[in-house]
Amino acid sequence: MSRLKLHAERHAFERIGWLRAAVLGANDGIVSTASLILGVAAAEASRGSVLTAGIAALVGGSMSMAAGEYVSVSSQSDTEKADMEREKGELRDDPEGELEELIGIYAARGLDPALAREVALQLMAKDSLKAHLRDELGISDTHAAKPVQAAFTSAGTFAVGAALPLLIAALVPLSSLVLAVSASTILFLALLGAAGARTGGAKMGAAVLRVVFWGALAMGITMLIGKLTGTVV
Repeated sequence: MSRLKLHAERHAFERIGWLRAAVLGANDGIVSTASLILGVAAAEASRGSVLTAGIAALVGGSMSMAAGEYVSVSSQSDTEKADMEREKGELRDDPEGELEELIGIYAARGLDPALAREVALQLMAKDSLKAHLRDELGISDTHAAKPVQAAFTSAGTFAVGAALPLLIAALVPLSSLVLAVSASTILFLALLGAAGARTGGAKMGAAVLRVVFWGALAMGITMLIGKLTGTVV
């Protein structure tokens, strides 16, 4: 007597929507705020000016991330809804043509024509719109655009990321602020890259290197501009 072994499968793909928004928000918060702090500090500004710039970066950046993500994902959602309405009309006006279209999709994936027809018939009998949205257009509940979720996730993670270099800038002596913020930001970015890779099931080394490289580049360029501006002004 055969026995079926039940097991729980864990895939990171279903987390890709909120994971992308979270990593993007935290990375932007750390990099942009640290870069601005270092740029202002390199211009030999006072601690008050540095902290004011950091706070402005945190608040303004969080609002910008929320608005940008909401608008962007809303546009995606509008496109999905328009495709859904168009597909409803096609199913209503030409059900046979839509059936053949679905059969062609399954046959192209490797099913023999007879089996492809049977699968298409059964799926369309259960929920024809859902079958076409998923297999023809790639729209599913997992990948559906969620503007509010993306906006809050990005804004919240941006604020958390931005608070890290800002806290370092507030605590360390002004004479060592540039070094402390630079070093801690590299550490924060490395941890973020590692956490994102682990959550998403990706290779950790490449993710950490990618995040650290671009973050360090952004900070270096901003510091250079701040130094040049401070010298000229």
